[in-house]
Amino acid sequence: MKPIIGLIPLYDDEKESYWMLPGYMKAVEKSGGVPIMLPFSQDKDELTVAYGLCDGILFTGGHDVNPVVYGQVISDKCGISCETRDVMEGFLLDLCVSNNKPLLGICRGLQFINAHLGGTLYQDLPTEYQSNIEHHMTPPYDNVIHNIDVRGNTKLANIIGAGIHGVNSYHHQAIKELADGLEAMAISEDGLVESIEIKNQKFAIAVQWHPEFSYDSSDDSKKIMKAFVDACRRKGTI
Repeated sequence: MKPIIGLIPLYDDEKESYWMLPGYMKAVEKSGGVPIMLPFSQDKDELTVAYGLCDGILFTGGHDVNPVVYGQVISDKCGISCETRDVMEGFLLDLCVSNNKPLLGICRGLQFINAHLGGTLYQDLPTEYQSNIEHHMTPPYDNVIHNIDVRGNTKLANIIGAGIHGVNSYHHQAIKELADGLEAMAISEDGLVESIEIKNQKFAIAVQWHPEFSYDSSDDSKKIMKAFVDACRRKGTI
């Protein structure tokens, strides 16, 4: 049986529509999973039913996390947030952790996990963090734009290997203070946390870059997605 992977939907504010980038779906499919887009809802009963159908949850990119989540006042450089996303992701993340269900966070997914579990974020990297590294690349998004250093003896090192790896990058927020209960698994050239793991979980990792964009051109992206889907197939026993 192929594992069912629940994907957090994206929301278009102008069109008031739910949607999904095909890269997320195709990467899951090519890795041996069946992707489904979850309902965009704050209804806990509805979300619980949808969650129960899934063997794992993929926390996608998207809106900025509302600074209220991590106890800060919104700045004029912070982007648009989405209350429903913050609420539903918090509920689903708590379920994943309490049930030890596999999860993968990408970009906003990494940021939300850190914020929800007690960490903080840079609301706008260009104005809050001095760096010569490009974190908001232009197309094509599957190109390598900067390097990261994967720490040894981490789950990410077990998946793609410790040491230097090239990644793509498209974000303007990032982890500022790491939440207790998280382990930093990779660091960018300028010192930002690029990958995290929730401690004491069988498979609960997140990356700041975008394997859904680079899946076809990057062996690392293939390995990350395959490890996630395999963990879902084996109920997290990776």
